[in-house]
Amino acid sequence: MQRNRFLGDLLSQLFDPRSLMRGKNDTRDIYALCHALMSAEGEVSGLGLASTILARYAALNSAEKTAFFMFLNSEFDIDAEKTADLATQYAAAPTAELFGSLCVAAEPKRQEFLRRLNQPFGATTVLVSMRVDLLERLKEHPDLARTNLDFVHLLRSWFNRGFLVLRQINWDTPARILDKIIAYEAVHEISDLDDLRRRLYPPDRRCFAFFHPAMPDEPLIFVEVALTKEVPSSIDDVLSDQRTPLEADQAKVAVFYSISNCQKGLSGISFGNLLIKQVVAELSLVCPQIDAFVTLSPIPGLNGWIEGQTDDPQLGPIATAVLKGAAEPQDVRAMAARYLMLAKRSDGRPLDPVARFHLGNGAEVHDVHAQADMSANGKKQSSGAMVNYLYNLKQTERNHGEFAMKSTVAASRVVNALSTTAFVTKIKEPGS
Repeated sequence: MQRNRFLGDLLSQLFDPRSLMRGKNDTRDIYALCHALMSAEGEVSGLGLASTILARYAALNSAEKTAFFMFLNSEFDIDAEKTADLATQYAAAPTAELFGSLCVAAEPKRQEFLRRLNQPFGATTVLVSMRVDLLERLKEHPDLARTNLDFVHLLRSWFNRGFLVLRQINWDTPARILDKIIAYEAVHEISDLDDLRRRLYPPDRRCFAFFHPAMPDEPLIFVEVALTKEVPSSIDDVLSDQRTPLEADQAKVAVFYSISNCQKGLSGISFGNLLIKQVVAELSLVCPQIDAFVTLSPIPGLNGWIEGQTDDPQLGPIATAVLKGAAEPQDVRAMAARYLMLAKRSDGRPLDPVARFHLGNGAEVHDVHAQADMSANGKKQSSGAMVNYLYNLKQTERNHGEFAMKSTVAASRVVNALSTTAFVTKIKEPGS
């Protein structure tokens, strides 16, 4: 009886409109409200305080938002001296009591603040947007990286695989979500609803997205898939409105031709590898005859790398020809293969971000193609070249391990050969 009365009292407090009015009428500034949320008051009236803080934050101008993040950075940091002292004590006597005290001291108060701020309905969406504001300030205020790490830590736990929901996007999906698919497409622009329909409606086209229960109308990431008979060599062929659709049971290849992250506030929190693996599992069930899973991917860093080779004694003439659009297609492929196989960062990983993503998932560089993306963006970033990454389900685990431990780039014989082949473009000598 007592328990039922307690639950009723709690619910009446949570949903009492007068409590919301009290929040609106609270005259304290946002900083006092933040301190209140972290106090005993926050344990009793946390929902109302969090709602008020989020409403106040939404009304801040740019300078005020910067000041708010600086406040979080300094006021809710760890006590470094106390943490160091507890760590020394624990090293000498690793008791459970000291371990608990050390864990509490080592966790920045910002993390508990963000947890408490996440209580109201819709707060998760607001916090993801709040991180976008924070990221915009990191360049001018690098010290805010501490607060950013706390956001990342919590968002990774809130958006772990156990909470993600895979949904197929089709022509019957609510319009509010279809509009967002159009807006968030980051690889191959969707021009209008007719273009979107061509990517969703035919039997040889699929689109899948991850959603989170706290953001049910906001896709986190989505992938567009084409079912084909052969591995494609051109995005123009995949997206052509003149092609004849293929029946799904005739397809032999599933092509991941566009993967778009939708939420800037979740940058640094990887969903792509999970999405690809689950979509492969889904397609394997409904289309068991498919025997190859590949991408048709951009090579975003290719031309930037080629520009840096123009003074190279061996590669310079071909690099210049590629950038001028005067190189033979075979040489564009050869330069792309050299870039993917040989261009590395200081840590030994491939220079190309898309390559790092797919190789890190256990894929291999399967083939490269010239004149594969002749859009303005395709010409600008890679002189029209694109690449297939192959997800060989029998090799992905091994490839992933080799890449993780040794930065080994798994590649087909074709690509390995292309990366060392002689060029065929005839270069005119100066003055000839």
